Amino acid sequence: MIYKSYILEKNLEPVFKHKMFLFYGENFGLLNEFKEKVKKLTTKIETINLSQEMIIKDKNLITNEVLNKSLFHEKKVLFISQVNDKILDIIEELSDKVSDERIYIFADKLEKKSKLRSYFEKSKEYGSTICYSDNEITIKNLISSKLKNFSGVSPNVISLIFQSTGLDRNNVNNEIKKIESCFDDKTISTNKLGELLNLPMNEDLNELKDQALKGNKIITNKLLSETNLLDEHNIYFLNLVNQRINKLKEIISLSKNKNLEKNIAEIKPPIFWKDKPIIVEQCKKWDLKKLQKAQNKTFEAEKKIKSNATIKKNLIVQNLVIDLCQSANSS
Repeated sequence: MIYKSYILEKNLEPVFKHKMFLFYGENFGLLNEFKEKVKKLTTKIETINLSQEMIIKDKNLITNEVLNKSLFHEKKVLFISQVNDKILDIIEELSDKVSDERIYIFADKLEKKSKLRSYFEKSKEYGSTICYSDNEITIKNLISSKLKNFSGVSPNVISLIFQSTGLDRNNVNNEIKKIESCFDDKTISTNKLGELLNLPMNEDLNELKDQALKGNKIITNKLLSETNLLDEHNIYFLNLVNQRINKLKEIISLSKNKNLEKNIAEIKPPIFWKDKPIIVEQCKKWDLKKLQKAQNKTFEAEKKIKSNATIKKNLIVQNLVIDLCQSANSS
């Protein structure tokens, strides 16, 4: 059974009617949003995260998860990622075994001739949806829906935000967080928004993040002295750092026995070409243990900023930047 993705964005209820559901397509931002929304709505249910590679290596793995009931929850939800046609036989075998469980499957682009895609689209028992790439209209609609509780959201405001985000859903989420922290009264003024979405400032913050995680002390210190960190930019900057740390952790985890550059070229969603050489340098400076410590410090900084209105927010961020730069160069 086929569902339109834009309908599911508004209401996920149809997904939960099916024992198995396939999400696929080239819009990795939307795929990730669906996964996060499903997880939020299944918080009181045991969740199991698997990949196709894990299941193919041990075909009994998923069967055991389905047959063995949860000790602490009434139901069990399985998330299977990085899927293609290779898993179809296993999915077909599961069809008679799934009862109260729910299985959510996530795949990249599947061609029309894909057997897995055809299996779910023709099934009356299971559901599927395709996540097409975003365009200007879909991103502007997304911005509008995320700001539905704000007043002053004119076409000009949405266009201004779109200029800052482009077609990247992660950028949209970052900018919305900045707006939520800046406009406490839920009323957006164009002049203040223009200051908040200062594109040159965004570029400066990205450069500061990149140089700190590369361990470049000279440029990092220069940027710290030149960058005027306003209160409304601090959480946004910490989000940038956290996102990059997550990306580095993902790449390094995959690269243990593989070529680093090859992994960066193949990772989904794809890394912007300008960022690839920077990320290569950063990966060479960090390991998983150091990255986890850095991420914990980033979370601590965010907690301090959010919990104390009188604290010097820019000083906390500056100290974190210096710490990241030093950690990148430590052994």
